[in-house]
Amino acid sequence: MTLGVSGVMSRISELQDQLGLAPAATTAASGSKFASALADATRTGPARSGVAGPSGDDVVAAAKKYLGTPYVFGGSDPGKGMDCSALVQRAYQDLGVEVPRNSWQQARAGRPVANMAEAKPGDILAFNSPVDHVAIYLGDNKMIAAPKPGDHVKIQTVYEKPTAIRRVLDSVPTAAVQDMSALRPAGLRSSGGLSGVPYAGLFEAAGARHGVSPKLLAAVAKVESGYDPRAVSKAGAQGLMQLMPGTARGLGVQDSFDPAQAVNGAAKLLSQHLKEFKSLPLALAAYNAGGGAVHKYDGIPPFAETQAYVPKVQKALAALGG
Repeated sequence: MTLGVSGVMSRISELQDQLGLAPAATTAASGSKFASALADATRTGPARSGVAGPSGDDVVAAAKKYLGTPYVFGGSDPGKGMDCSALVQRAYQDLGVEVPRNSWQQARAGRPVANMAEAKPGDILAFNSPVDHVAIYLGDNKMIAAPKPGDHVKIQTVYEKPTAIRRVLDSVPTAAVQDMSALRPAGLRSSGGLSGVPYAGLFEAAGARHGVSPKLLAAVAKVESGYDPRAVSKAGAQGLMQLMPGTARGLGVQDSFDPAQAVNGAAKLLSQHLKEFKSLPLALAAYNAGGGAVHKYDGIPPFAETQAYVPKVQKALAALGG
């Protein structure tokens, strides 16, 4: 059905209202202004006229907001503490730009920069081989980073030659800033199902670090503690992931009540069990009853708790879409 002249003019008026233009006029100048604004609003190229994407200086400013934040290994909550890669990710996220969570993945984001002479503010500096530390370049041989345990986010001199320098912002069209999922490696693209789940960021980070499904970690936490980081079982298991003190020590977890440490330790343990038993039910059984029990009974041990535990976690995992 055609709109007719009056219908067309009515639709133009609606579009002008949405674009913030004056009411429709009959002059050529007004028509030209409307046509330009309409084209600008619907353009899908690199950028709309007069609309600039974030700059390297914007990244620097975003990172500086976190100066003084304590360093916490695996931490991604600015209110509690962050590690180096969380700082980098957070600074970009604050500008609507997604980058991977881990340092070695950030060392591959965007495009390479040849050397420090060509580095610009906002570039990601990666250090060591394999990469285990990242920072944001400020210019003038300075960088902002979350250096190490016991330290905090601060500005430092670039103390050694970076292993890699990466530029993210000009590697994609500005119009894509609101949807930067293409920058994430396939394994880190939004897994879905963790929206609204407590500690989702920790599950994502630890899962990527140890090659374990974040949804599996979330399901284990749900069954183990109901996402309560202060939980203590009758047997003495502690924290979000209900690690026994001896097990925690063996995993390098100093404080099982620290969610970041607990999730990282649980991811490490589950990764070991999955590699050893090559079966999710057996890995879960080992998480609950110990790998020795699984070997002894050559399967899920005949313990009532373990027999119930495995399907509970599988059900929780299925509820998350895993």
